[in-house]
Amino acid sequence: MMSLFRNASFTRLFLANFASQLGTVVGNMAFAFYLLDRFGSQPFYATIAELMYALPTLAVFLFVGVIADRLDRKRIAANSDWIRAGLTVLLLLSVHSNWLIAAFAILFLRSAVARFFAPAESCLLQGIMEPDQYVQAAGLNQTLMGLFMLFGMGLGAAAYQYLGIEAAIIIDGVSFLISGTLVALCRFPQEVRLPNGRTQLKDINFSLIFTDFREGLRYIKEHKLLKAMISGFVVLGFVNGGFAVLPIFTMKYKLSPDHYQTYASLLTICLGIGFLIGSALAATLVKQFGKMNILISGLLLVGVLTMVLGTLSHIWLFLTLVALIGCALAPVNVVIGGWIPEIVLPTQMGRVTAWMDPLMMMAHSAALGLIAIAFPAWLSVNMLYYALGVCLLGAGCYFGLVLPSLNKKQTTAVES
Repeated sequence: MMSLFRNASFTRLFLANFASQLGTVVGNMAFAFYLLDRFGSQPFYATIAELMYALPTLAVFLFVGVIADRLDRKRIAANSDWIRAGLTVLLLLSVHSNWLIAAFAILFLRSAVARFFAPAESCLLQGIMEPDQYVQAAGLNQTLMGLFMLFGMGLGAAAYQYLGIEAAIIIDGVSFLISGTLVALCRFPQEVRLPNGRTQLKDINFSLIFTDFREGLRYIKEHKLLKAMISGFVVLGFVNGGFAVLPIFTMKYKLSPDHYQTYASLLTICLGIGFLIGSALAATLVKQFGKMNILISGLLLVGVLTMVLGTLSHIWLFLTLVALIGCALAPVNVVIGGWIPEIVLPTQMGRVTAWMDPLMMMAHSAALGLIAIAFPAWLSVNMLYYALGVCLLGAGCYFGLVLPSLNKKQTTAVES
């Protein structure tokens, strides 16, 4: 794993991702606490904020793939960070003026710009790593996610409680400036930055966008293993949407209404501890049991444990089970993060991402929309956990039915 950090460009991208995510987690968590404090009797505001992070994918998905595959990926990533820093200044002004509608609109714009960063960064990483390093890099990303789960909500709560919402937003904006600068300092070969040759921005028209988007769909259809994995990710997107708001809702409306900030932070800390343990074990587990077995068994286990969560009313037992879910879920995410780059050509990575992200975010947004409408009038916190558990079990069963034969065909094709 240390060989990854001997690559200066990988190190800078990793640190850029760390800075960007740290600021975003602090800012987003602080904003969620701000909404729940100011509008505690209207929890749908917190759900709407989550929708503002998710819905922009559906607004820009047509452009993401062609931009990532046709233009300079390094410039896309750096400019995405710097534009978001500028929008954060406008968000600060909106919150200072108590203009909630404007704040939601700016959150939407920031998230839309962010959609161009992830595919550009993933394409750059794919270009500077060897195939056998993909799982290692995915494990590092999961470790990073575990750290944010461990400290993110706590830092967000502390920033909101001791510094205020405006200071938390400033931290968010500074993180984008740092991230963009680190990306700009990276050096990548020309074929990594522009794998399909140089294209001018003026040459990108609707015909080219539609052609590339259709090419991505054709590529996915021709690769059945990739198509099956993306189909399962739609279900995972729905689950992610539910879990985006469940930690805070669980504490505020079920387990600890008077101390929900503290226990919501503890919940994410427990999940983060689980993620760190699972991430540390992931590479060994994948090597011993194989990617496919880890993916299927992990989803089934997490599905069962999620349904059990809905039955618990003892807060410390609940937190312990959350840590176990983190242990089981981290290897699943490592497999997903390491498998996709293995089966997608670098020249097609942007086009494939252009289909993956909107499908997952459509499901993510659908879950948030249903929660905004149905909670708490028709669905309780317990029922939300049961529904998400069923979705995870369904995804595990689907992968168990289709992946063994498709993976065998893929392996045979590669060997021949």
